[in-house]
Parts: sequence; structure tokens; C-alpha cells
Amino acid sequence: MSTRQPHHHPGPHPVDDDLVLLLIAEQFPQWAGLTVERYPSGGTVNAMFRLGDDMVVRLPLVKGGVQDVSTERQWLPRLAARLPTAVPEVLGHGKPTEHCPWPWSVYRWLAGENPEAGALREPLLLAEDLACFVTAMRSITLPGAPPAHRGGPLASLDASTRAAIEALRGIPEEGVDRDAVLAVWEDALRTPGRGGPPVWLHADLMPGNLLVDRAGRLTSVIDFGCVGRGDPACDLFPAWNLLPAGAREVFREALGVDDATWSHGRARTLSQALIALPDHRGTNPAMADNARHVIRAVLGEAQGR
Repeated sequence: MSTRQPHHHPGPHPVDDDLVLLLIAEQFPQWAGLTVERYPSGGTVNAMFRLGDDMVVRLPLVKGGVQDVSTERQWLPRLAARLPTAVPEVLGHGKPTEHCPWPWSVYRWLAGENPEAGALREPLLLAEDLACFVTAMRSITLPGAPPAHRGGPLASLDASTRAAIEALRGIPEEGVDRDAVLAVWEDALRTPGRGGPPVWLHADLMPGNLLVDRAGRLTSVIDFGCVGRGDPACDLFPAWNLLPAGAREVFREALGVDDATWSHGRARTLSQALIALPDHRGTNPAMADNARHVIRAVLGEAQGR
């Protein structure tokens, strides 16, 4: 579930079951007899369709999703064996046609459900699982990595974060304490970073990009469209967008995160939530609800609650 903001892209390209059936019949006739059903997702740049029982089609909704397709095709086969959880396996490379102007992909279906903040079955164990995944990502040494989406300096997010805080001024019903979130943001900007070389990142560890089993343990991580090298603080998102306070500390301890990196990770997660809330409050309830959760979690931690 990519969480890139839609105002960076033109409007969505219309896609539906009939389009997917047509594309499959044209390009993958061996699968033409399989059922197609749109899969509900909170993503903003790609649509997902179940194909039979064992596959899923991922189609860009906007031009900004095209790079995700290319990135996953290039890197997922090389990352899969280096990670402790399952990741998407590309089974088919769909080509642009007159019906669909962008490349698209067919993946093997990964079973599981998205974890929900406030309703985790095993939050401490899930925190350990997430830390194991992030540690494995950071240890990858594959050459030629692209820069991770959002993986640059924290200051590069300053203008968009302040604009989002200002936009929330016009939505008083959300009740966001703009002074408090600005204080968290500016404190992080004043905190020197860890230094050191960039590391491999998933760079979009949102609940919608995680799959857990019935016991609540992490089984798969999906949507690698933002993957690349960058600031390790970028992969601390689950600390605030998913984990409760106790599990958050388990996650931090397992990763050995210093104070500066933690401050930057918290600010990055807050920035994404502040931008998402005004954009998605009327169109994407799941993403807006998670943004509200992040803001509460960040302010609660920053204020010692």
C-alpha cells in the first residue's frame, strides 16, 4: 500500500475488473479463465486485484506508480533471499497497451491480514519481528541501490510538513494541536543526525504494507516501491503508526536506536501523518485514521504520557 501523496500526481487512471480481465486475456492467456476481483486497499497510487486463488494483479492508478513497478521488478528477486519474511514474487510483467498506458505486474498471492493499531494480538512479538526485518534490510550490501523515497535529509521535508500544519488550521474539527506538533518537528530539526553512510530501507513500513498470521506474527512485507538506501530513521515508522508504547520500546531496544535517530524517526512519521490527514480525511478513511493515531502516539510520547 503505497502512501505517496496523490497531490504529487495527475488524477487516477480508471481501472476495474473488466480491464484486468482484458489485460490478462491479451497478455497472459494461460490465466484467462481465472476469476478477477478487486482487493480493498488503502493505497493511493496502485490498485490490487485477486487473480484466481494464488495470484494478484497490481496496476498503477497514477503515473507516479509506474516507477514502483520498475523498482519491484528489479529489486524484489534480489532482496527476497536476504530477508526473514516473505516478500512479493513477480510472476508476470504486464506491458502498456491502448487500454492501460503503464506497465503492471502479476504477483504470487501472500496470505495474511494487515495489523491494526490498537488491536494487535502479540504486540511485543510483532515488535521483535519488525526489528528483525529492519535489521535485515540494513545489513544488505547489494550495489547500485536507488535512493529511497523520503530517504534524504530530514530538512528536505520541512516545507511540506509546515504546509501540512498550516492546512490543518483550516480543519479545526480534527483538533490537532498545531503548536505541539510543530514543537516536535522543530526539536528534531535541531537535533544533529547520526551521520554515517545510508542503509537499505523499505521506506514505507505502514500497517497496510505488513501481513500477519492469525497469531499476530509478521509473515510478509509488501509494496517495495519506495525501497532504496537512505536515512535509517525512515524505517522506524511502525514505532508510532502501529506499536503501543511497551512494544515500541522493544522495537527500539532490538534495533539499538540512539536518541538522535529516534527523534528523527518520530519526526518523519509525524510529517507523513500530518501530510496525509488533510489529503485523505474525506477519501481514504484507513489512511486518515492511521494519521490520527500517529499524531496521538507521537504527542503522547513527546509529552511523556
